[in-house]
Amino acid sequence: MELNAVKSSYARWAPVYDKTFGAITNAGRRRAVESINAGDAATVLEVGVGTGLALPKYRGDLDVCGIDFSDDMLAKAQAKVDLHGLDHVKSLRQMDARDLDFDDASFDAVVAMHIISVVPNPERVMAEMTRVCKPGGLIVITNHFARETGLLAWIERLTAPFANLLGWHSDFEISTVLGQPELAIVEQKTLPPMGMMTFLILRKEER
Repeated sequence: MELNAVKSSYARWAPVYDKTFGAITNAGRRRAVESINAGDAATVLEVGVGTGLALPKYRGDLDVCGIDFSDDMLAKAQAKVDLHGLDHVKSLRQMDARDLDFDDASFDAVVAMHIISVVPNPERVMAEMTRVCKPGGLIVITNHFARETGLLAWIERLTAPFANLLGWHSDFEISTVLGQPELAIVEQKTLPPMGMMTFLILRKEER
């Protein structure tokens, strides 16, 4: 998707996101945060924090930073932080995920929930997520990836031309996020609804 299309799409979605797409993706969001909370990470970057649906679920002793390109989404996220007094959320910043304004190896864990098929140039976004993750750290991804066969595969191909309108790529290939040579798969499984979503944990190898 083009950057302007992403911005306009999420400006449209922001007022109703929590009760629509946010509700559909709740299982993946819950699983991703649970995996972080169960680990030993101290610093976490959430790429594409959106309206901040996951923010209240992180452990209170974590240092969480969230970034998003959409000012409309960030305003919703900041409202949640203020309303719930989420002291573990250290910053929410407007940022292009293709050019993260962080030093190398800044975070113990990097999380991207349902955004990697939305951003322009997802390979570059994955490279940036890998760069800012510490060696031995985790990259946790939940996303929809294209199926090769069956009814859902046919629907995905049918809706693919409408990516800019829908706000996501229905025919997004999982190989796009598995191209970083420093990353090894720790866990991969399907999630509800109907196995449409995939949960991935990748570890950045120490060199």
